[in-house]
Amino acid sequence: MSIAENIKSLKKETELIHVSLIAVSKTKPVEDVLEAYHTGQRLFGENMVQELVEKYEQLPKDIQWHLIGHLQSNKVKYIAPFVSMIQSVDSLKLLQEINKHAEKNNRIIDCLLQVYIADEDTKFGLGFDEVIELLRSEEFAKLGHIKIRGLMGIATNTDNEKQVKDEYYELKTFFDGIKQSFFRKDDAFDTLSMGMSADYKIAVEQGSNMVRLGSTIFGKRIIKHWKNN
Repeated sequence: MSIAENIKSLKKETELIHVSLIAVSKTKPVEDVLEAYHTGQRLFGENMVQELVEKYEQLPKDIQWHLIGHLQSNKVKYIAPFVSMIQSVDSLKLLQEINKHAEKNNRIIDCLLQVYIADEDTKFGLGFDEVIELLRSEEFAKLGHIKIRGLMGIATNTDNEKQVKDEYYELKTFFDGIKQSFFRKDDAFDTLSMGMSADYKIAVEQGSNMVRLGSTIFGKRIIKHWKNN
């Protein structure tokens, strides 16, 4: 199927009706993004700052760009003027840097705290205890130009569906606890980003309300020579 047909099919899926769909366009050419755009898709996710900036400059300005890959503090300044959400916040230091550049651009930037749930050393993210420590800290309380909208997690890359299900279940349970403890009166804390092309149905079943789909929309990834993040 075409990109447009893939998006239309996904949006008709019962489990995705109330779920935000992030079209992960990393390594994809501008033409593919435009095809998705012309179906009405407005939420796009990129892993690398360089690629995100280049696409932002070339594509319609009503696209809402999400940075979903690991973000180095020294790269924040390049996306702070326009990024809609940073999903991969994995330290207080990074959050402070985002706040600094958001203030310079007279913005409040939406963020998700990335929580480490996978049984893999290659993944980034905060431990459950680190999330609580961050939210309790005096430093966090001083940040007036970021908005914590929720949590993001990446499950282990495995064929073991029970393991993936358990990891997502734990993150949803943790999300509900954080909501109650820290954001009970904050309606904006409403996003749980879990699930990619291989496991999004399990993620939605476990309570995800935002999924990040690349190959399901665009087909298999084509490696391009983008500069490193």
